[in-house]
Amino acid sequence: MATYDFLLKFLITGDSGTGKSCLLHQFVENKFKEGATHTIGVEFGSRIVTIGKNQVKLQIWDTAGQERFRSVTRSYYRGAAGALLVYDISNRNTFMSISKWIADARKLAGADIALMLVGNKLDLEDREVSYLEASRFAQENEMTFLETSALTGEGVEETFLKCGRAILTKIETGQVDPERPGSGIQYGDSSLRRIAQKSRPVRQKSLCC
Repeated sequence: MATYDFLLKFLITGDSGTGKSCLLHQFVENKFKEGATHTIGVEFGSRIVTIGKNQVKLQIWDTAGQERFRSVTRSYYRGAAGALLVYDISNRNTFMSISKWIADARKLAGADIALMLVGNKLDLEDREVSYLEASRFAQENEMTFLETSALTGEGVEETFLKCGRAILTKIETGQVDPERPGSGIQYGDSSLRRIAQKSRPVRQKSLCC
């Protein structure tokens, strides 16, 4: 069984049809998900990656974008350390909905959740949302931003790693306490062993003859 230092739970959210499931599939399986249909409820995937000196298990929940599933998917925000907010660069309406997804994430998961704006379907030519506009929006809302193509794989790996790195940075700077219940972060076997070794009492040498 593979060991890891941290387990990070995060979500993929956004309107229906933005390619959330395809992004997850491309990241976990390294291939495009042909004939993808709308997610019903939630889908799950995981992968162990290297971020800095840490082995990190990303536990990813892909949530449905349809309004009728919103009450179900909102429950998955609780206990999430980060979220990818996905829109379709060729569909302006999906970008305009991002504010709604930001509000849900920060209300239900907490203000310290690591958010990343993701403009998907970079392979399409009929762009309706410019890179500059999305970049400015992300900056105004204190999010990182990348564009991706779930079809070609462009930017997909970087997106997931960048979100994971943002969560680890919050741990290192003390913005997030990984031991707080519902933080969306768990220590893995490797970290627990290091912690146990550090906390093990040092034996004093006997001074007697």
